[in-house]
Amino acid sequence: MILSDNARVVLEKRYYKKDAKGKIAEDWNGMIDRVAENISAGDADLKKRFVSLLDSGYFLPNSPTLMNAGNDLQQLSACFVLPIDDSIDSIFTSIKNAALIHKSGGGTGFSFSRLRETDARVKTTSGVSSGPISFLQVFNAATDAVKQGGTRRGANMAILNVDHPQIIEFITAKSDLTALNNFNLSVGITDEFMKALKKGEDFNLISPHTKKVTNTLNSTDVFELLVEMAYSNGEPGVVFIDIINKYNPTPHIGQIESTNPCGEQPLLPNEACNLGSINVAQFYRDGKYDWTSLREAIFNSVEFLDAVIDQSQFPLPEIGEMARANRKIGLGIMGFADLLYLMEVPYNSDRGVEIAEELMEFIDYYSKYQSVELAKKKGAFTNFKGSIYEKGKLEREGGKLDWKGLIADIKKYGIRNATVTTIAPTGTISMIANASSGIEPQFSLVYIKNVMDGEKLVYVNSIFEKKMRELGLYSEELMEKIANANSIASFTELPQEVKDIFVTTHDISPEWHIRMQAAFQKYTDNAVSKTINFSNNATKEDIKASFLLAYKLGCKGITVYRDGSRDNQVLSTAQTKSNAQAATVDRVAPRNRPEIMNGITSRVETGCGHMYVTINSDENGAFEVFTQMGKVGGCASAQLEAVARLASLCLRTNVKVESLINQLRGIRCPSPMWYGGTMVTSCADAIAKALESYLRLQNNGQIHGISPMEQVISLTVNPTTSDQKTEYGSCPDCGGTIEFSEGCRKCNFCGWSKC
Repeated sequence: MILSDNARVVLEKRYYKKDAKGKIAEDWNGMIDRVAENISAGDADLKKRFVSLLDSGYFLPNSPTLMNAGNDLQQLSACFVLPIDDSIDSIFTSIKNAALIHKSGGGTGFSFSRLRETDARVKTTSGVSSGPISFLQVFNAATDAVKQGGTRRGANMAILNVDHPQIIEFITAKSDLTALNNFNLSVGITDEFMKALKKGEDFNLISPHTKKVTNTLNSTDVFELLVEMAYSNGEPGVVFIDIINKYNPTPHIGQIESTNPCGEQPLLPNEACNLGSINVAQFYRDGKYDWTSLREAIFNSVEFLDAVIDQSQFPLPEIGEMARANRKIGLGIMGFADLLYLMEVPYNSDRGVEIAEELMEFIDYYSKYQSVELAKKKGAFTNFKGSIYEKGKLEREGGKLDWKGLIADIKKYGIRNATVTTIAPTGTISMIANASSGIEPQFSLVYIKNVMDGEKLVYVNSIFEKKMRELGLYSEELMEKIANANSIASFTELPQEVKDIFVTTHDISPEWHIRMQAAFQKYTDNAVSKTINFSNNATKEDIKASFLLAYKLGCKGITVYRDGSRDNQVLSTAQTKSNAQAATVDRVAPRNRPEIMNGITSRVETGCGHMYVTINSDENGAFEVFTQMGKVGGCASAQLEAVARLASLCLRTNVKVESLINQLRGIRCPSPMWYGGTMVTSCADAIAKALESYLRLQNNGQIHGISPMEQVISLTVNPTTSDQKTEYGSCPDCGGTIEFSEGCRKCNFCGWSKC
């Protein structure tokens, strides 16, 4: 496979094996040989086919397989769901197990729906429960302390069903985006709730412990609040939990309660799944689609993913047992937007949706066909008896292929894998394959990366570039102009047919996004990872309509994001709150500094050494911040001084201390450390902790006679209820462009992502 410059950067940084000194010890050929050798378990013929499959660019497995196959870790799955039962033992066992999974490079999903509500009686202690939200915060803090496999930070999904007594607190749990920053949140919406919503009726909240009704709420009011939060910051998302369980292949084993972090993989408790994706754009050649080569790639990909199960060392024995009993795999796609560009078919068109459905039916059908062939040789998955397959209840309606015959073969011979298809995010593997991500439209046709000495590197979608050159329209100036616009819809110098074909994310209405998701879901066993992107001026009614349409079309969940809704906005006026595009902000002059001021100095241990933080105040409160760091000098010292100066400027212009804390708290550097019972994640975080302690002492009237930082470091500030939003607009690793898609924030250059 011919690797792009970006692919080489990603592979060298995250995938290639390193020696004892941390130096790169393999190249592309070495990596795929290592992976194929391991997954084939010594079968020479199988290894040869697997090497050919990976090197062709047709297919790549999920990142843990590429990173860990043939290495000491040997943890090859990406997706896990852990159980949380209503007991302290179960809760903290799951926290421990999640830490082990994160350390091995996996992501975890949880349902908090079994936990009794706040203040519910606990018989064993004669006390009361603190409720699911408080335990969710404990899980979040534990994740913060564990870095995934040395290469990825821990990611989680938390689900609470809509009939839980604390659903309102859950829906609003991310009003402050600095809270629960290691979790994606989704509300489990039931069919019963949707029926009540259709009629505008009340619905019952049920205690998971007593099974009794604790309260009733109006369905419309709850739905409006859910829409309000999704409009404000994109969370929580929604999973239609009853639709998910309608297609649960093993209902006799248990009910599905949660998904993996990005929502595409519903799983039973203690279940895992390994994923992989086919680059569907690779099979369009000379104006025709090569269905024969695609079928061969499907057969090899299914066999590869099934073999991964046998080779994986799962983090916990109970996960290994469940994974091998159901043998779930998730074959999906990438490069779909590229395929439509090649076919000159608009993404937002009936023909685009038809292609999606035809393509996914083919992949789903032949994935199951191959899984049956594997069952003939190796046997069906252990829990086949009692499954929907044994009963012939696989629902595939209106397709073009012989589903009736395939279902009969499944009943006769069994099937090797309980699920075979998933549409997953393909962030870094799509960068390696030089393909568009998953089923998402392109975020932009052109990207610009600023490098040293002011040089700009222009990255242009190869299919768009070829078309522009064919038409004699390509120029560097035009490409830079397009990069700044993120869309070509308004470019009068381009032909209308080009603008119709080369649409990007924000050219596409939410309705077309959802129709596309539903088309893929129709022939996908598991679920579909996709973000429904809205322009900044979208309304709450638009989001409400999208939720309802997703349910109507049979989607298993929906994630929305309104452009700019998470943008960092430190100073705001009433005008900027009501209009994100407002250009007028009142200018504020800083307060004058008195000759003499009183203050406190706190010591905090950081990964860089002892830090001393001095906070001076006047009659109006905190006024300025000074920092001193041991022997540190050079750039680090200058940056620390810059943080202190800007923090002082904020305080002198009457920015709330709480807002400043929220900006600095949780910023991470390569050397976090524990101090005084809490983690100091960076020098900026240390300043935030000093400000937290100052604020608490000020509120207690203890500005003078301050005790040492060791005694007050554990004091925390309650989350602010202001309109503060925190979000990174550029990659923290390389400074490249960040886009929001497939439920994640992703860098287009170095492969950084956060889900």
